[in-house]
Amino acid sequence: MVNTGDIVRYLNAVGGGKVTRIDGNVAYVDEDGFETPVLIKECVVVTPAQPAKTTESKYVAPAVAPRRPEAPKEQIVETDEGDRLNIVLAYEAEEIKHLNTTEYDAYLVNDSNYFLYFTYLTRADGRGWVTRYADIVEPNMQVHVQHLTRADIPDIDRVAIQYIAFKRDKEFKLKAPVAVEYAVDTTKFFKLHCFRENVYFDAPVIAFDIVRNDIPQRSMVIDSGRLEDAMKSKRQADGRERRPVEKRKERPQVIEVDLHIDELIDSKAGLSNTDMLNVQLREFNRVMEENLRHKGQKIVFIHGKGEGVLRNALLKELRLKYKHCDVQDASFREYGFGATQVTIR
Repeated sequence: MVNTGDIVRYLNAVGGGKVTRIDGNVAYVDEDGFETPVLIKECVVVTPAQPAKTTESKYVAPAVAPRRPEAPKEQIVETDEGDRLNIVLAYEAEEIKHLNTTEYDAYLVNDSNYFLYFTYLTRADGRGWVTRYADIVEPNMQVHVQHLTRADIPDIDRVAIQYIAFKRDKEFKLKAPVAVEYAVDTTKFFKLHCFRENVYFDAPVIAFDIVRNDIPQRSMVIDSGRLEDAMKSKRQADGRERRPVEKRKERPQVIEVDLHIDELIDSKAGLSNTDMLNVQLREFNRVMEENLRHKGQKIVFIHGKGEGVLRNALLKELRLKYKHCDVQDASFREYGFGATQVTIR
């Protein structure tokens, strides 16, 4: 009797092989990979097929890979000043010289020894908040949180950062959870002078201080009907007196002061041109008085070209109150026709 799996040889011919299947009185024999039909009566069983072992389990245990030792956790390098939180949100133009067509990238800078679990949110006027990024950022790291096209700019009339600060595997001083919200003047994304040098970036950026030396920088809306209170509220909103932005270390002797009215107050509603000019002159005089003792100090007042009203008012103030100071047009390459440089003597 011939069965599937038997090893057979041919009775009246040379050859043989393993029976792969049986169809009626014909056995199909595998010879070197080819099936040959042979009458069963012409086959002689050389080695019977082995019966299947029914007692063995069909389960095959998966191979167990050798356990690798866990990689050591990366050591966090802390700085002496890093126990005070400094957090910055900044927008960088991909092509600073082509603001009419360029796209932008938003970054969050964590200059501290703390991990931050944070969310970055934006809101268009009259609409709800949208979460753009939520994650944990490591100490002393900068992360990319959003890419913006020109069409996306109107959707960030307001931005907000929420965060919780903590350290891992060590004791630390507790920091209160904070939510900081800013109103964004989206027209600044298309004005070259609004991009400033910043210690965290190689290129000029539009930057918001979220936290400075552990103090959250909060925005407030100013009552335009009370100018003096509005200016004070603006400074309190920043958590400090409003001061001109210093340039990076390459040119520490130069101070820039942007006198555009949108930089000084949050709302122009209800203000006449004279009111706004008085606000700008008040800021001009404040900066001058603060620096009169700093001989050799250079101050660039950015006033824009416009009709020249603000520039003429500044020159008049300089002639009447600060005769000992040197006055000249600021660098045309950097500021165009819209800035005046004053050197304290």
